[in-house]
Amino acid sequence: MLDNTTLIRPVKPKTIAKSLAIGNPADGFYSCKAIKESNGWGEKVTDAEIVDSMKLLAETEGIFAETAGGVTLGVTRKLIEQGRIPKDESIVISITGNGLKTQEALKGHLVEPVVINAKLTEFDTLFEQYGTEGDPVKV
Repeated sequence: MLDNTTLIRPVKPKTIAKSLAIGNPADGFYSCKAIKESNGWGEKVTDAEIVDSMKLLAETEGIFAETAGGVTLGVTRKLIEQGRIPKDESIVISITGNGLKTQEALKGHLVEPVVINAKLTEFDTLFEQYGTEGDPVKV
């Protein structure tokens, strides 16, 4: 938004959140209008905050969200920190996209998975190496 109006200044977005990287959204005017009329808020997040939020969802909720889900949680966290969303109330955020759609965004931010052939013997060998608790077993 420009100067607290509903005018949108087109930009060339550079973000890992490709599904949201629209430099001149067709419905931008209506989105800004809805935010103003509802006394709502908007916020932005960095790529690092997106990745951090995706990891938080995976670690605490078992949800592997796409980058747009990382944006949703990242913005929500910021608005809570700013006091715009009350800390002591229940809130719902909608995260619908699967992280398998944007795996490349996490490259270099996670431990690379072990890849094995589809053979039970390879699974058994890997299982013996990592043990039942997920920690590598010293052999």
